[in-house]
Amino acid sequence: MTGASIPGFRTRPGWLLGPVARVIAGFTALSLLSGALEAPDLFSRGGIAATLRFTAPILLAGLGALWAERSGVINIGLEGMMIAGTWFGAWAGYQWGVGAGLAAGVAAGTAFGLVHALLAVTFGVDQAISGLTLNLLAVGLTRFLSSIAFAAVAGGSITTSPAVPDFPTVSLPAVEVLLAPVDRANVPVLGDAAAVVLGLLTDVSVLTVLVVALVPVTWWVLWRTRLGLRIRAVGERPEAADSLAVRPWVYRYVALGVSGGLAGLAGVYLVTVASSLYREGQTAGRGFIGLATVIFGNWNPWSVTVGSLVFGFTDALRTRQEVTVGVLLVAIGLVGAAVAIRRGFAGDWRGTLLFGIPAGALLAWFWIVRAVPSEFVSFAPHLTTLLVLAFARQRLRPPAAVGEPFRRGDAG
Repeated sequence: MTGASIPGFRTRPGWLLGPVARVIAGFTALSLLSGALEAPDLFSRGGIAATLRFTAPILLAGLGALWAERSGVINIGLEGMMIAGTWFGAWAGYQWGVGAGLAAGVAAGTAFGLVHALLAVTFGVDQAISGLTLNLLAVGLTRFLSSIAFAAVAGGSITTSPAVPDFPTVSLPAVEVLLAPVDRANVPVLGDAAAVVLGLLTDVSVLTVLVVALVPVTWWVLWRTRLGLRIRAVGERPEAADSLAVRPWVYRYVALGVSGGLAGLAGVYLVTVASSLYREGQTAGRGFIGLATVIFGNWNPWSVTVGSLVFGFTDALRTRQEVTVGVLLVAIGLVGAAVAIRRGFAGDWRGTLLFGIPAGALLAWFWIVRAVPSEFVSFAPHLTTLLVLAFARQRLRPPAAVGEPFRRGDAG
């Protein structure tokens, strides 16, 4: 790997043109389709802003899982670490402000990460059992703490906290002036493009900016520093690393501490930016979805970001109109039909039937019914998780020692 390369991407000249062209073509097709089916909410300014809010905590959980698994430890306890971050972030935030809430939430997540390290790395407890134990501990602990700290406070209860202040927002200068008229004009494709840019660059929370900045920081630390090299070495061959005086347990502790801190930050995001208070059950499985983004992204921070956007977009659809989901279903049906036709011309009749029958059924169903049940809209993020895990398994290249405990006496 060359010094200027980014893992997961080709290094030959023009490597970016193909993906960018596909993104532009896909965006144009979806924009025209949403106009034809009268679903302006697909690329609305509010929809893009909602996608950012739903993407950020999933991305943080995914980066946390990436740090842990690159060191060789599976962190199923991300959900519990996020729960701890939500409660302590809200508890400190409503009393002393968002700065204190941020510090408390990250500290709580880090503490849970270090407990996971103590159980899985030092005591050798099965990593999956250790993570699940932390998830259960977080649920019970926060419920108990809420009964003490929130139940007797005005605006709070045993399941919710008082209102928590939000982080300030920022906007890129001149974007509103230049692009708002284009957005209001509803010009095909261009209007949607303007709405996307406005949603991404105006009234964005400072914490969202921090989350985005953590992606290149994670890549740089893990792939361009001595610390990152040692963490990845421990995740690949802990025995070889130990023979070179690189202590696997030390770097696994570091990685799990960072992993927990990122999950705790995700919890703070949920109670400040995505919402304005702590609510029991607020994480809604996002820690597990974060694990799925790591598999989707093949343990690469850039691809984890793409996966988080996919999950965040489907999660944000729950706040949009049902017809918006219908546009995506039609798009999936058309793509499936195109693949079926291509397989047919290639003589692959099995592939033609495999893609053609579901695509035809999907298009026919939408043509007849039109409305998408709200229950399906709510289930869309979890269905996406299942589909990603089902289709991503063919190209996976996880760290060689992930999930394997290390004991010095077992080396050699």
